[in-house]
Amino acid sequence: MVGLMDGSEIQERGAGVNQRGIRDYNERLILSILHRHKTVSAADIARRTGLSRPTVSTILRNLENDGLIIRGEPVRGKIGKPSIPIQLNPDGVFAFGIKIGRRSADLLLLDFTGRVRGQLKTSYEYAMPDAVFGFLDNGIKTLLADLPENLHPRICGIGIGTPFELWKWHDLYGPAAEKFRSWKDIAFAQEVARFSALPVYVVNDATAACHAEHLYGRGKDYRDFAYFFIGSFIGGGVALNGTVLEGNQGNAGALGAMRTTGPLGESQQLIDTASLHLLEARLVEAGLDPELMWRQPQDWSNLTRYVEPWIGETAQELAKASLSICSVIDFEAIIIDGAFPGNIRDELVERVRRYLVHQDKRGLIAPAVEAGMAGENARGIGAASGPIFAQFLLNTNAGLSSI
Repeated sequence: MVGLMDGSEIQERGAGVNQRGIRDYNERLILSILHRHKTVSAADIARRTGLSRPTVSTILRNLENDGLIIRGEPVRGKIGKPSIPIQLNPDGVFAFGIKIGRRSADLLLLDFTGRVRGQLKTSYEYAMPDAVFGFLDNGIKTLLADLPENLHPRICGIGIGTPFELWKWHDLYGPAAEKFRSWKDIAFAQEVARFSALPVYVVNDATAACHAEHLYGRGKDYRDFAYFFIGSFIGGGVALNGTVLEGNQGNAGALGAMRTTGPLGESQQLIDTASLHLLEARLVEAGLDPELMWRQPQDWSNLTRYVEPWIGETAQELAKASLSICSVIDFEAIIIDGAFPGNIRDELVERVRRYLVHQDKRGLIAPAVEAGMAGENARGIGAASGPIFAQFLLNTNAGLSSI
């Protein structure tokens, strides 16, 4: 699912979940079905996989002994033997996920069912390496202290969601700029190895958000979709045949780099016309503190005067970008999410739908436009799902919708 750094070291380092290490194909297949469908009977698993019932029974017994699945109470009232529902054990596997942002970082602990069990946040003027890795080191210790000690061996790795070419995203000068550009030469696994033996998985932050939507959100309803995540800078991802594509260099779905036209006819990128940094700039011009946008829980009701025009302009840009994307690949849906309140996301999605009605769609089939479900945590959740997916689930969900 995501790029594994120093993957050959997983077993050498002897960390993480230790119930026999990497699962075999049939175990992954069954765990993936449970991940997708939540609760399934043994008979239904046999039907979906084509495996014999004795084989399924043996695999389920092994998975149960390893603490990866749990059985529910028998369901009676039908002809034949009572059906016993089987589901993933939430305490079966955990992973850390960190989202490295340009102004803040979020660290969370994700369980096997995709639920966030703990979360920490920090902010900084610039994402300097020592600040980010110091936060990760201390944050892991804090989250571990809140997790029962018997569950610590069930943590299988650390996922890191980071912007593509982070070292270029700054306006610093002199020694500070040189320090920031050091991101280019940083090997994440080596840095993390200074304080943790867990394997490290790295993914583009917007692609991580797309993974989260694909695994736990609206993306489960579509085999092919394009995804926009609007943070300080807009990013994206693409899913084809039920799998999120990462690309040759991990930069597939770099939708923020799409070309658009500025008010004077100049060529711009989508990040220059459909990102939250534009709204921040409006607040600064009005003499307001842009931190108002990021206070938790987010409430932008007092910012309507500035948010409304931003929504209108962003929706127009997303409508045009959506059709451009669909002219290359016939996507079923465009999913839109971001680091903003849910009501802002819903209004933005509705505006994009309206603008699409009046766009020139000759030769195109207009996609469905849907609101994402993962929200602001999408990047951290997607990053954390990387170690879990790589070690316990199938590397692709292609075909799972039919089994």
